[in-house]
Amino acid sequence: MEKIVNLCKRRGFIFPSAEIYGGFRSTYDYGPLGVNMLRNVKDAWWRAMVQERDEVVGIDAAILSTPKIWEASGHLANFTDPLVDCRSCHERWRADKIGDRCPNCGSTDLTEPRAFNLMFKTYAGPVESEATVAYLRPETAQGMFVNFLNVLQTTRKKPPFGIAQVGKSFRNEITPQNFVFRTREFEQMELEYFVPPDEASTWFEYWLETRMAWYRDLGIPDDKLRLRHHEADELSHYSAGTADVEFLFPWGWDELEGIAN
Repeated sequence: MEKIVNLCKRRGFIFPSAEIYGGFRSTYDYGPLGVNMLRNVKDAWWRAMVQERDEVVGIDAAILSTPKIWEASGHLANFTDPLVDCRSCHERWRADKIGDRCPNCGSTDLTEPRAFNLMFKTYAGPVESEATVAYLRPETAQGMFVNFLNVLQTTRKKPPFGIAQVGKSFRNEITPQNFVFRTREFEQMELEYFVPPDEASTWFEYWLETRMAWYRDLGIPDDKLRLRHHEADELSHYSAGTADVEFLFPWGWDELEGIAN
């Protein structure tokens, strides 16, 4: 992994952000080659998911948003990870990723897990008060949901149809790791596809096949790519079924994208 990180910097793909000031953990700047690579990926996704489809339209929603959105979506109450502290070295970890031992010092003297909300909170305006609280979006999906009626009325679409968006999201990860794979500021490419309820399972299978084919068309070999269906205890409260497209990274299998019914 260290070789990949060094190569990315040396060739001008990715630089540590604010490096001349000692860096800032989990933030990276895309260099001359990296920014072109990133744009090519986003353009390829947009072309396949929007421009080549008659029933999908795009939007670009705001990054800052009112707490009312995140209260209605359940994010304020439920968008959390379990946080534990090591009493020996005082490092903090995501409890469901480390087992019963601190990865830093090996101690088993850990605090009880507690819920840690991943959303970045800020204030809109010159006064910091509960009335001016705002959040950086932790995902792009809500911008599509709150604009559903606007899109429906202006485009005259009928289900099945989709709304797509590409943009920045922000999550206050407890333990950002693995270079640019898990960071606190990241790009998302997301499609919300609206279908009649009795057709949901059919469309779910369609998108599983379509998205796997897209990655193969990019040149990713089959032995580096797999589709992993979530177990019942992994499912989000809104999901009747979810599968992850996973890639075999240097540290093992991990998610490229999630597809939920």
